[in-house]
Amino acid sequence: MFGHAITLCTILGFRIRVDWSWLILAVLIAWSLATGLFPHLYEEAQLAEGTRWAMGAAGALGLFVSIVLHELGHAVVARRFGIEMRGITLFIFGGVAEMTDEPPHAKAELQVAIAGPIVSIVLGGLFLVLGIVAGGAGVPLPIVAVAAWLGWVNLVLAAFNLVPAFPLDGGRVLRAMLWRRWGDLRRATRTTSSIGAGFGMVLIVLGVLSFIGGNVVGGIWWVVLGMFLRGAASASYQQVLVRRALEGERIDRFMTRDPVVVAPGETIAAFVDEWFHRHYHKLYPVVDDGVLRGVVVIDRVREVPREAWGERTVGEIAAAPSDENTIDAGTDAADALARLHRSSASRMAVVEGGRLVGVIALKDLLEFLATKAAFEDLERP
Repeated sequence: MFGHAITLCTILGFRIRVDWSWLILAVLIAWSLATGLFPHLYEEAQLAEGTRWAMGAAGALGLFVSIVLHELGHAVVARRFGIEMRGITLFIFGGVAEMTDEPPHAKAELQVAIAGPIVSIVLGGLFLVLGIVAGGAGVPLPIVAVAAWLGWVNLVLAAFNLVPAFPLDGGRVLRAMLWRRWGDLRRATRTTSSIGAGFGMVLIVLGVLSFIGGNVVGGIWWVVLGMFLRGAASASYQQVLVRRALEGERIDRFMTRDPVVVAPGETIAAFVDEWFHRHYHKLYPVVDDGVLRGVVVIDRVREVPREAWGERTVGEIAAAPSDENTIDAGTDAADALARLHRSSASRMAVVEGGRLVGVIALKDLLEFLATKAAFEDLERP
C-alpha cells in the first residue's frame, strides 16, 4: 500500500512509521490552520504571524498523535485476539494498523473495528474539556484554541470513520454484524465493500461539484479520497477471496520439489555462469548434504566486486535461513502468500526439520488462483 516509510519509534511493541505522503498532509494542515482557520476564528485577538504558525504546527502534531492513538486502539485489541500486527503507518489519508490476517470471528472484528473510534471520541472529549478548563483558568488563547480544535477534529474523525462503508471502521462494524448474522465472511465483505465503493463515488461527485463551485483544492481532495476508498474497498474484497481460495491448502502442494540448489563451496563466478544465467531465479537455496545452509540472491552478488567473484564462495555471501526467506512445508498457503507479500519476496525455500524440501514461488500461487477463478466462472450458470 505504501511507498517509502520512515520508522519513527515503537510504542507498546508496535512499530510506528510515517509514509512520505503524510508530510504533505502535515504541511497542508499547518498552513491551513495558520493562514486560514485560526486567523478567521480569532480575528479580534490579532494573532502574530509567528504565533499563528506555532498554533498550526501544534495542531498538525496533535492530529498526528491523535491518529496514532486511534490506530493503537485497533492494534491493542487486535493483539488480544492473537492477530499479528506489522505496525502502524500514517499516510496522506490518515493512518492504518496493518493486520496480517482477518479477525478470527465476528466478535473480534467488531471489537477491533470499534476500538479506534472509541479512542477518538474519548480524545475529543478530553481536548474539549481541556480547552474549557484552560480558558477559564486564563491560559493563553493559542493553547485554548489548539485544544478546542483538536477536540472537534477528533470527534469529526470518529464520525467519518463510523460511516458504514468498508474499509472504514463503520464498514468493519457493519461487516461484523452481517458476518455474525449470515455466518459468511465473504458475503458480508462483498456487501460492505459495495457500500464502500458507493460511498467513494458519492465523495467523487461531491468533489466535482465543489471543484465546479470554485473550491478547487477541496474538490480535488474529495475526488482523490473517493477514488482511494473505492480502490481500497475492491482490494479488501479481493483479499478475502484470495484467502478463502488458499485456506486449508498446504504450501507443499504448490512448491517445486526438486529445485535448483547451490553448494556453499561454489565460487560466485561459477554460480553466476552456471546457475543464474541459466535459470534467472531471484533466490537459490544453498544446500549442504540436504541441509539448508542459507539462500543467495542476486543483490548479495552485486555487493561483491567482480574481480573477487573467482575467489569468494556462495557460502560466504548467503543469507542465513530466516522468516524472510524460508517457510515450513506445513504452512497454510494463505499464510504463505501473506508472508511473501510482507517480505516483498517472489520465492522462498521450503523446509522440513531443517532440510530443504522445495521452493515456493509467488507465481505458482497466483497461477493457482487464476486457474481456480476461471474454473469457478465455468461453473456459474
